[in-house]
Amino acid sequence: MGEWIPEPLPDPTEVPTADPADRVTLDESVGMAFLVALESMTPAQRVALILHDVFRYSFAEIAEITGRTPAACREPASAGRRRVRVSRPAAVVHQAELVRDFKKAWEAQDINALVGLLDPSATFTADGGGLVVTAIEPIVGGVEIAQFMVAVASSVPGEFVIRERTVNGQPGLLVQKDGVIAAVYAFDIEDDRITRIWAVRNPEKLRPWSGVGQEGGVGAQGT
Repeated sequence: MGEWIPEPLPDPTEVPTADPADRVTLDESVGMAFLVALESMTPAQRVALILHDVFRYSFAEIAEITGRTPAACREPASAGRRRVRVSRPAAVVHQAELVRDFKKAWEAQDINALVGLLDPSATFTADGGGLVVTAIEPIVGGVEIAQFMVAVASSVPGEFVIRERTVNGQPGLLVQKDGVIAAVYAFDIEDDRITRIWAVRNPEKLRPWSGVGQEGGVGAQGT
């Protein structure tokens, strides 16, 4: 039921039970936009793009691995790259500032401030896995997203805390309700505006976040 979003990944250094050997630095290859795009590719496009663009294999090496010619490997990689259409993410410091401003505007239920941070054609996509209530269809438009966020913040009962956290290697938000993690938000930013928001509410996908960043939050009245 509803939209499907890849599992959000916390910063390994913030996971109490993480194996030190697994605490590697995340980069754009695990960014939410990249992972979502991978899901839309054919298997051949996905393999060629990952081996070449992420792991830096040459097309000659990929051809040997897959049993194809280098030219046959280059074509699906190019097609996959066009499908991704992802430039390098916004500078982490700049993205963190925008996400922080979004958090403050959300907590204040300030529609105008939210609209100012969102691209006019921004898209909000939520994944509840059919287990929790959330927006089933993507919400398109900066004004529409701002209105939705404020409506939820003003209508959902209970005490909520919104915290800034690293999500898939980039600045994001973690939302807790009565001390329990309720959602993780990932963002995509272009030209100083938020263009995509992915809200993962599926509790099965939030299990890796147990114990992540329980301190330092600011109280809010919605999520």
